[in-house]
Amino acid sequence: MRFAAAVLRSYEERFAVEEVRLNEGPADGEVLVRIAGCGMCRTDLAVRRSGGRSPLPAVLGHEGAGVVAATGGTGTGLGVGDHVVLSFDSCGHCRSCLAAAPAYCDSFAPLNLFGGREEHAGRFTDAAGGELAPRWFGQSSFAEYAMVPARNAVRVDPSLPVELLGPLGCGFLTGAGAVLNSFGVAPGDTVAVFGAGAVGLAAVMAATAAGAVTVAVDRHPDRLALAERFRAIPLPAASTDLPAHVRRLTGGGARYALDTTGSAELINDALRSLRPAGHLGLVARLRTALPLEPGTLDRGRRISHICEGDAVPGLLVPRLIALWQAGRFPFDQLIRTYPLADINEAERDCDAGRVVKPVLIPEGLDTWSTPHP
Repeated sequence: MRFAAAVLRSYEERFAVEEVRLNEGPADGEVLVRIAGCGMCRTDLAVRRSGGRSPLPAVLGHEGAGVVAATGGTGTGLGVGDHVVLSFDSCGHCRSCLAAAPAYCDSFAPLNLFGGREEHAGRFTDAAGGELAPRWFGQSSFAEYAMVPARNAVRVDPSLPVELLGPLGCGFLTGAGAVLNSFGVAPGDTVAVFGAGAVGLAAVMAATAAGAVTVAVDRHPDRLALAERFRAIPLPAASTDLPAHVRRLTGGGARYALDTTGSAELINDALRSLRPAGHLGLVARLRTALPLEPGTLDRGRRISHICEGDAVPGLLVPRLIALWQAGRFPFDQLIRTYPLADINEAERDCDAGRVVKPVLIPEGLDTWSTPHP
């Protein structure tokens, strides 16, 4: 099977949209999905800084959504024509997976980031027969088609704009899940979100939907304006004594804080913004040492890393869609669509902060409203 995909051949090169080949149909437990839209996530772009750990050449993309074109076997729970949102891969049988914590799967790194399974080798090649890396996050969805494990796919209502739903499988799931799952935010709670990108703004929307008083911290005025539109209190990151401002705005300190930046300075500010017994969650990968200032973890305060919003995608994705339909999680306001052929422009705009969430639309699929065979 031949189709178009955006291939990254080296860490320094731009993406090249070219013909690729799937050399086998879906195996048992897999589905072939015709991609209607795929979000661009910072994790996709971070491959360039992976120090050679992520194998290339590869087709990236892990916020795909589309329509099932074929199924492998009868145990997928999905049928041709089903509309699906794709999420991260997991083994399904380790202790974490069995405990409904697939984001902490024992095989998360090899399945999603650093190579995948050996049995996928040779299934995915370029037009000349050169091997492409196994499935990125079980998807490789910067493409017209993606072969995915059925457990990665969440069925959604076919009346929804499926081309916009892909980011619910990772970026928006991460921010919203941190608030709704990891923190369990309730009405009247106080939340401070540090960094108002796609993950941070999803956290802001979820915190507002949960009835929390929410403060959003960022250095970009336009991002703060978005956070204010979603009923958060905007606070410039350059404010003098940032923790004091957060404590004042939250009546003595935030019960929960979420850092999406990975900045050691802002992480310490976030800890100092907490009330006693407060909880700071980190979602960004730390790239430097994290020296903690004295006293930041006193009086029951704690810090944890949160992966994929502690989510079971099959539960959280429908919940976020329901909130969106009720007007309480307007994630579509963060999206700008680009043709797949313009993937390098989308990356530049994302890097420059000109767009919160790019979504790439494979050519000819940008007006989908019914399943295509």
